[in-house]
Amino acid sequence: MKFLKKFLRDNKAATAIEYGLIAALIAVAGVGAFTALGEQINTTMTNAKDAMAGNSAG
Repeated sequence: MKFLKKFLRDNKAATAIEYGLIAALIAVAGVGAFTALGEQINTTMTNAKDAMAGNSAG
């Protein structure tokens, strides 16, 4: 019981949780950005490959 009371009064635990949440949000944003960027890079590379092979649609 003493441990639980001490844990609830400890501000360091709250700070660690806040930093963990911030890190998780940054990771989610990074994954989203890299996914979108990856799709654009894939499209660009496909267009370049098609242009070099003479299969340009435009």
